[in-house]
Amino acid sequence: MTGELRPVPDALAFLAGTWQVERTVRDLAADVTGTFTGTTDFTADPTAAEAGTLRHVESGGFTWRGTTRPAERTLLYGPGEEPGTVVVRFADGRFFHGLDLRTGHHVADHPCSADLYRGEFTVYDSGRWRTVWRVRGPAKDLVLTTDYRRRAADPSGPAGR
Repeated sequence: MTGELRPVPDALAFLAGTWQVERTVRDLAADVTGTFTGTTDFTADPTAAEAGTLRHVESGGFTWRGTTRPAERTLLYGPGEEPGTVVVRFADGRFFHGLDLRTGHHVADHPCSADLYRGEFTVYDSGRWRTVWRVRGPAKDLVLTTDYRRRAADPSGPAGR
């Protein structure tokens, strides 16, 4: 996926809606590649302590070594300290990372035990964005590349943001 970066003045408004998800998971140490295909829904979370929080629910199928299994995860995306930014939390409320898409690009680090997750977020237009997580450490050597495309029939997404 190539193209110009697309600045996003309000990440929560941009993310709201339903996205088609395609992810490649490369285990560099084992030389194995898997794939995830599914959807991610960003919907208002009325149970969140912070107003404006979106619940990110990803669900689909993960194929690894020829076997496909159901896979899902939930994250919480709440307003950041600066207007237009986001604080991403795990479903249990633990901090994951910050997110600032005001330039159309953001890099975030997340230490996990002795491993380091470094995520790169890139927005291409109002209907396409990508994350690339590089995971390095004693337990993992991975590259996770995820492409998001807004569902064409999703009227909740912002046009032209």
